[in-house]
Amino acid sequence: MRRKAQPRRPSAAIVAWRTAHAVVALGFLAAIAEVWRAALSGRDSRFLRPAVAALVAEGVVVGANGGDCPLGPLGDRIGDEVPLFELVLPPRAAKAAVPVLGAVAATGALIAAARGALRP
Repeated sequence: MRRKAQPRRPSAAIVAWRTAHAVVALGFLAAIAEVWRAALSGRDSRFLRPAVAALVAEGVVVGANGGDCPLGPLGDRIGDEVPLFELVLPPRAAKAAVPVLGAVAATGALIAAARGALRP
């Protein structure tokens, strides 16, 4: 009877990389949450404009990178073979995560603007 190969433990560099990448991703998820808070409440906050600016900047960089997370190649350089979202999602969902989250963020920003939360 054959034994299943045990997955190799990631190196310390890969663990540190994944942790840093996850912190960045959580920051963008928090920005999306702030945009949707404003969209649903119609209220501005001191966090809304920085959240929108971060999401717009991320959208420009992701767009310039063909729809992929621009940090992926950094992980490749240190030998991390697993994209961040594939650590928590199936491969097909992981591939769709960045563009779907971009659409969710853009929709929230448009609603927030329409409800007056993003005043000049």
